[in-house]
Amino acid sequence: MTHPIGAPGDGLSRRDFVKATGTAGIVGAAGCAAAPKAGDGEGTQQQQNDLPTTSPPEVVNVDEQGNELTISSVAARHDVHPEETMGGPVELPHVWAFKADDGEPSVPGPIIRTTEGEDMEITLDNTGHSMPHTLHFHGVTKTWENDGVPTTTGITVGPGEKHTYEIPANVPGTHLYHCHYQTHRHIEMGMYGILRVDPKDYEPADKEYFMTIRDWDSGLSRQFAGEDASYDPRNRNPDIFTVNGKSAPRTLHPEKGSPIIVSEGDTVRLHFVNAGYNSHPMHLHNHRFRTVEKDGGQVPEAAQHEEDVVNIAPAQRRTIEFDATVDPGIYLMHCHKVNHVMNGNTYPGGMLGGIVYESVMDTDIFADLMSYAGYEA
Repeated sequence: MTHPIGAPGDGLSRRDFVKATGTAGIVGAAGCAAAPKAGDGEGTQQQQNDLPTTSPPEVVNVDEQGNELTISSVAARHDVHPEETMGGPVELPHVWAFKADDGEPSVPGPIIRTTEGEDMEITLDNTGHSMPHTLHFHGVTKTWENDGVPTTTGITVGPGEKHTYEIPANVPGTHLYHCHYQTHRHIEMGMYGILRVDPKDYEPADKEYFMTIRDWDSGLSRQFAGEDASYDPRNRNPDIFTVNGKSAPRTLHPEKGSPIIVSEGDTVRLHFVNAGYNSHPMHLHNHRFRTVEKDGGQVPEAAQHEEDVVNIAPAQRRTIEFDATVDPGIYLMHCHKVNHVMNGNTYPGGMLGGIVYESVMDTDIFADLMSYAGYEA
C-alpha cells in the first residue's frame, strides 16, 4: 500500500518533493506528526473525540498479496478542510470509512487495483462497527450471491460478522464499489471507493492519478455526531463538495490532498469516479484531453477527440489523458457548476484541485498555496 506525495497514484517521493521545492524543512515539518491510528469497535454512540481521523486513500495492489484483501468498516471523523483559510474549517464529524487490511481508515475508501483475468477474494470485516453493511462492485461480472445487495442475495454482513466476496477481474477499467445496505444513507456516510482493473498488457502513462468527486449533505453526518441537524434523502441539501474527500484549498496539500504533480512532457492519465448524487462537469485549465475509457469500456481511438470539459454523472467513470506540454505552471481542475467550487459562501473552495508542474514548485506562489492548504515549512 502506497500514498506518495500528491494524488493517489504516481506522485513524487518525499526525496523528489524536497528537491523540487528547494527546501528540506517543508517535508520535515509535515512529517513529524504521527498519523492517527484507527481504534477497534467504534460505534455511533461513541464520543466524537474518541473517533480516529481519516487518512488519504491508499492504492492497494491486490495482485501483490495473493489476490486477497480485507476491507473493514470503521467509524471516524473526516477533516474536509481543517484550516481557517478559504471558508474553512469544513468537517464531517462522523463518517463510516473503509480501511484495507491493517491500513488507515479513509474516505474515499482504499483504491483496489488488480489485473484483468485475476480472481479476488475480498472479505468485508464488520466486527468493529454497529451497523450492517455489504460490498457491491460496479463493472465486473460476478455470480448472483456476490452482487452485494441484501434484498436480492439474502446476504447481509451484520455487526460482529465477516463475509468473503469472490470478485473476478473480468472487465478492465475503472469502477466504483460501495455499501449497498440502506444505500442512500451509507454512501452519504462515506462508504465508497475505486476498483481499478488494468487490462492485460496494460501500458501505463507516465503519470496516473485517481480522482473521486463527491457532493455531500453534511446533515446526516452531523446527526450521527449528535448535533441538532436535519437530513432528508429525498430533498438533499448538498453543502460540501470534494475531490478525494477534500475541499480546496486542502485538495492542494501534498500529503493530505490530491495535487496532480507532473513533469514537462509527461503523458498524464486521470481516472475519475463520481460517487455523489449530482453530475459534475470537470474542467482542466489550459490542457486539452481525450476521454479514453467510459465505465469500463475502452473508447476506440477513432472516437476520441480533444476537449477541456467532461461531464461525469453519478456512478459514472471517465478516464482522460493529456500531455503536459503547455507553459509550466499551476493550473486549476474544477467542477464547472461554479457553486460547487465553494466552501459555504466562500469562493474558491470545494470541488477544485490543481495540476502542478514540478519545475514551478520552488516559486513563491506555490509556497502561498501550500500555506492556504495548511502545509507549513
